[in-house]
Amino acid sequence: MLAFLEHPRLRGGIHAEEHKAETSGQAIASDLPLPKKLYIPVQQHVGKPAEPLVKVGDKVLKGQLLAYSQGTISAPVHAPTSGSILDVMDYPAPHPSALPIRTIIIETDGKEAWHPRIVPEHPLELEPEEICLRVGAAGVVGLGGAVFPSAVKLNLGRKNQIHTLLINAGECEPYLTCDDRLMQERATEIVTGIRLMLRGMAAPKAIIGIEDNKPAAFQAMLRACAAYANINVIQVPTRYPMGWDRQMLRYLTGQEIPADGRATDIGVVIHNVATAYAVYQAICLGQPLISRVVTVSGGAVSKPQNVEVLIGTLMSEVLSYCGADKTQIARLLMGGPMMGDALPHSEVPVVKACNGILALSAEDIAEPEIQPCIRCSSCVTACPVGLLPLEMASRIKVNKLDAAVDIGLKDCISCGSCSYVCPSNIPLVHYFKFASGELFKRQQMEHKSEQTKRLMDQRNQRLERVRLEAEAEARRMQEARAARAQQQAQAKAAVEEST
Repeated sequence: MLAFLEHPRLRGGIHAEEHKAETSGQAIASDLPLPKKLYIPVQQHVGKPAEPLVKVGDKVLKGQLLAYSQGTISAPVHAPTSGSILDVMDYPAPHPSALPIRTIIIETDGKEAWHPRIVPEHPLELEPEEICLRVGAAGVVGLGGAVFPSAVKLNLGRKNQIHTLLINAGECEPYLTCDDRLMQERATEIVTGIRLMLRGMAAPKAIIGIEDNKPAAFQAMLRACAAYANINVIQVPTRYPMGWDRQMLRYLTGQEIPADGRATDIGVVIHNVATAYAVYQAICLGQPLISRVVTVSGGAVSKPQNVEVLIGTLMSEVLSYCGADKTQIARLLMGGPMMGDALPHSEVPVVKACNGILALSAEDIAEPEIQPCIRCSSCVTACPVGLLPLEMASRIKVNKLDAAVDIGLKDCISCGSCSYVCPSNIPLVHYFKFASGELFKRQQMEHKSEQTKRLMDQRNQRLERVRLEAEAEARRMQEARAARAQQQAQAKAAVEEST
């Protein structure tokens, strides 16, 4: 169940129960029935939300622009199919809070009529700037979970003279196999996407890191890359969280990203393997990011599989397609069980960041009783960041949040490795998330206090200015009256003297 692996380039990590066999051997399903309605949030990426340019009643075609990006760090969204704009409204987001977010609702017409697409005759001969523009216009974002606009990273790569494009194909989270299946079935297209990305940021070489529990994907990618000497495919140990960009980069290059720095600081840009496939679609097919492969699994799902899902499809419809028993769902997750988001219900849409829908049963999430810490340091050994989870938790328990920050709380990536290995079943990562939330609230309160103080200072300064101006005006009036009185007195004296 659990094994620690030693390697000079790896730190911490765990070998969790995989639960991948249920889906890794099946072909991607592409016959999900077209939903009657699609719910397209305008915020599916890091940065500013897209701004809708459609209105209720508009007819749209598949791939048509629905909302344009605002600023550099933003991404547009497109129509996943043809139909009519039913509404532009606030709708629950696929987030633990399920708070409403601005959403474009499409009533599908079943025609799948495409908006005109522009496909270059020789995609790999496009200028780097043109590649970046097309990737940005297609709404491509990081599909490994970061959802950072991909065109921005490509442009940064060119400006920072990147020497290596690292393709993260680790997919270390239990249950998830969507990237595995994508590599098995569409390796040639992925490699074309990688070549386009290399050209887009003028980088000379690429490295693809694939965990060694994906032999079929590894062989498929080796065959697809055989003709390209500048693209290397390397197996990495199966150890969670190998998909963490810093862990993957450290293993493949032997380099460390500087503290508070980025991969670009050492000449590397990291993209997910599914992002490379989306780049291929954007450039070679003229197709924006309107669908993605999603792993659907868990104890409450009778037909676990990977499914090609249109963005905006409600998760409830995807679960129904995969034979999920709603009465058996004890916990619903978007993403993997280690770092995924627990959702309150399934009536929320699949978005670009959704690589998995897990419907876990009570048996899947059975949690043993929490026991006192025995100071075994298993959590310290497992932490991939090199932190002291037991010490941070002990400080958080007595509300010494600043002390927890001093020993690394802000460096925690919430991977859950420490909680997984704890023999006392202490939910360590929950403490860290709670503390991070409290610190964020404290920062907000401090910011609000500073804003209030600033506004009060401005008000006091304004009142003082008004008072001083009033006093100056009063003095001026008094002086004016005195001057007039003196003039009148002088005039009267002159009159009396003349008579």
